[in-house]
Amino acid sequence: MQRRQFLKVGMLGAAVGLTGASALWLSQGNDPTQLNIAVLLAKLNKLTMLSTEQLAGLSTGKWNSAEVFTHCAQSVEFSMSGFPEHKSALFKQTVGALAFTAFVTKGAMSHNLAEPIPAAPELDRSVDVNQALARLIQSLKDFQQYKTDLAPHFAYGELNKADYELAHVLHFYNHQQNFNLMS
Repeated sequence: MQRRQFLKVGMLGAAVGLTGASALWLSQGNDPTQLNIAVLLAKLNKLTMLSTEQLAGLSTGKWNSAEVFTHCAQSVEFSMSGFPEHKSALFKQTVGALAFTAFVTKGAMSHNLAEPIPAAPELDRSVDVNQALARLIQSLKDFQQYKTDLAPHFAYGELNKADYELAHVLHFYNHQQNFNLMS
């Protein structure tokens, strides 16, 4: 009887501890009212007011600003046309699904900010930053108007339009962490 009581108390304590840690981790995400394409487009449209030099200087990461905009545009475009390469079905149903659920729950994504989409065309450092930004803006507008079935995500699997919208916004906001002027 005492062992059973000890196990119950121990499991309860562990559950409380995990819940507290999870709550702390989850509280560090983005404002849910900011997690839609309309808000993202408004932010991106403000960037079009910057000079080419300011825009080019936004990214402090491994990729320059044009590469970041192009990479994010590729992701949006592939959600409509199909990703060139996929993780295994097992990966998408386990690790991928869990990762996406964690990102949605937290309201923030975390991934390698210099990892290209598998088999996507190589990012070109010399692409004009204004053209790359315009491509991202257009891809998001196209996504908003898109009415047919979306392609499975290469890592997360099947996503509905609302989930894909959230994925695209969280993806850009994650890359925005390497920007020195955006809020």
